[in-house]
Amino acid sequence: MTTAFDQVAVGRYTARNRIVMAPMTRSRAYGPGATPTDLMVTYYAQRAGAGLIITEGTQPSAVGQGYPDTPGLHTPEQVAAWQKVTAAVHERGGLIFAQLMHAGRIGHPDQYGQEGLTPVGVSPVAAAGTIYTHNGPRELPTPVPLDEAGIRATIADFAAAARNAIEAGFDGVELHGANGYLPHQFLSTNANLRDDAWGGDVAGRIRFFVEVSTALADAVGADRVGVRVSPGNAYNDIVEADHRDTYLALVDALNPLGLAYLHVVAAADPEFAPILRGRWRSTFILNPSKPGGYTSPEALGLIERNAADLVSYAALFLANPDLPERLRVGGPFNEPDLSKAFGGDHTGYTDYPTLS
Repeated sequence: MTTAFDQVAVGRYTARNRIVMAPMTRSRAYGPGATPTDLMVTYYAQRAGAGLIITEGTQPSAVGQGYPDTPGLHTPEQVAAWQKVTAAVHERGGLIFAQLMHAGRIGHPDQYGQEGLTPVGVSPVAAAGTIYTHNGPRELPTPVPLDEAGIRATIADFAAAARNAIEAGFDGVELHGANGYLPHQFLSTNANLRDDAWGGDVAGRIRFFVEVSTALADAVGADRVGVRVSPGNAYNDIVEADHRDTYLALVDALNPLGLAYLHVVAAADPEFAPILRGRWRSTFILNPSKPGGYTSPEALGLIERNAADLVSYAALFLANPDLPERLRVGGPFNEPDLSKAFGGDHTGYTDYPTLS
């Protein structure tokens, strides 16, 4: 019987266990120009016992930033700062992918640190709600719709960020196609109102996701690229009227690329995850979180039942830097203090105790 503590292939690599640290925005990239800090080096190194670490969402361009103090991978300074993180993880035998996240319409000019930048999106449709900035909460603005040249430039930004990730020492990259950010906005039926080749029917709405994935594979090798999706997820004011048809078509279009993995957040439609599992041809990572809760230790049983190749944990990894060992021995588990999830100093970040 396969267990969570067996090795598993993740693209060109072999992960030492099947426990994944899920991407979590922590908003502590306080270095100049949205660069990682020594505190972030410590944070990721502490969690290197994971079979795979997927970093917090990392913007591929300045205009891709969604939240305060999130890191980038689009300048030489950012690459150099990330090299310290990846070196520390590798020294402890870890495997680490950078999650590339373009927030699209979930952004605000206050975030960018540059004059004249405005959030871009699929269509000129603002998401409902506000976003936190250093100047307090702000209404989400109507994005500037990407024209053909803008779409091509954005795809090129993703590819350049992937090359930067490899230069920074990452083992690979994950495309963040979930949670209402730019690739998800293209998939949706309320953020994407286009009537050109990038919208309309399912084939048009999946096109951006497929072309970005292809560009990433061309840039660094398909076996160093994973993708994350959250079918039916309404977060950030997303509507997906036909999400099962959309994601089946997306998986069918991605399969020929030979990507390293598919990472599915199953919260909105848990019954759909086994269907995607059967359709996907390579490694399958499942985050079985439920709204209002976090993934429990019992989720490891999904691996034994062959419902997933790996299981990703967010909140438990936030609070338990040695989570794989705690899962192996059955706990105990530190409770996450989510009041310190975003921003702040080392408290609630690198000060959670280990079993030892």
